[in-house]
Amino acid sequence: MAREFIVEADGGSRGNPGPAGYGAVVVDAASGETLAEAAEYLGVVTNNVAEYRGLLAGLRAAHDLDPTATVHVRMDSKLVVEQMSGRWKIKHPDMKPLAMEAGRVFPADRVTYEWIPRAENKHADRLANEAMDAGKRGEQWSASASTADLAAPRKGRGELRDQPPPAGTTTTAEAVGHDTRAARNVATASRPTSGWASPDMGAPATFVLLRHGETPLTPQKRFSGSGGTDPELSPVGLEQAQRAAEALARRGTIETILASPLTRTRQTAAAVAGRLGLDVTIEEGIKETDFGAWEGLTFGEVRERHPDDLTTWLADPSAHPTGGGESFAETAARIAATRDKLIAAYAGRTVLLVTHVTPIKTFVQLALGAPLQSLFRMELSAASLSAVAYYADGNASVRLFNDTSHLRP
Repeated sequence: MAREFIVEADGGSRGNPGPAGYGAVVVDAASGETLAEAAEYLGVVTNNVAEYRGLLAGLRAAHDLDPTATVHVRMDSKLVVEQMSGRWKIKHPDMKPLAMEAGRVFPADRVTYEWIPRAENKHADRLANEAMDAGKRGEQWSASASTADLAAPRKGRGELRDQPPPAGTTTTAEAVGHDTRAARNVATASRPTSGWASPDMGAPATFVLLRHGETPLTPQKRFSGSGGTDPELSPVGLEQAQRAAEALARRGTIETILASPLTRTRQTAAAVAGRLGLDVTIEEGIKETDFGAWEGLTFGEVRERHPDDLTTWLADPSAHPTGGGESFAETAARIAATRDKLIAAYAGRTVLLVTHVTPIKTFVQLALGAPLQSLFRMELSAASLSAVAYYADGNASVRLFNDTSHLRP
């Protein structure tokens, strides 16, 4: 007789979008014993994305324990329960790939969904808060630091679970300048499921990140985002794009090319596509930050004209450039959502993303779990290559950063 598991999952964000995390727990339906826990700090994402990530983690943990089991999912998210049950359509582009991925973990006829009040989802809710608190400290959530007792039997369905979070647990909304993209940590009595002891998870999704070639604004070090004049490549930039194309042809692993919609990235991508014999797909999610009224100005000119706004912007990732624009926190939320969508779409494949300074730095910052202020400490040259690999357990590995060897004579 197949085993039956209960998966309870939750996700939350302190702000929407905001610093977010999820928690999930797997329970043996027959004995009530807690078998596994999972939690992760996600950085800046929406509440709904965090809830879906919690569901996905819970299903994966259950699958690790017994891939032949039946699963009953209990969540206090009406949206996720109704969408995964097939009664509501999934319209949001950030949630579609996550829902599809969750639907592939177990056959659909072995998973059922139930909405429960928040008071009955305390264990998963607590784990989500522990993950967010760990992210605030710049740490990973770990089972050893959790207040859960895996050996304790659990009560049956419909009864209150666990005690309130211990004194000192942070639950108030706070802005966090971190996105750790922490590894998914699953605690089981049988074996570890992350880290060096992990089984082979197959080929990762690998993003090769190519910054566009120079424009006339590049050597002048002027702000050039998605809200400015949209300059073309200069003659130097066109040459750099060709050199990058030759380097990528020698690499020989690119299967797909995605480009930001701006002219300079489309021109750079076209040079590579022509050399590799591939098409270019435009991806809005990897366009450059909008720098508002600073577009076209040098750093010195911004300091002279908007000194207070610049000082605030350098100190606070949620601050906007003068005149609106996009904060680094907003860019990070956009890049994180795009990353998750592309990982789901290109699992096990190598994809070239032709993009800009801030998106590339943000991909690296997210992969390293570094604070957003680290963007100011990275140097990224025109037409440089970087690479990040993403594994099935949620871990990311920075493989290359700011490689310009192909531009040398």
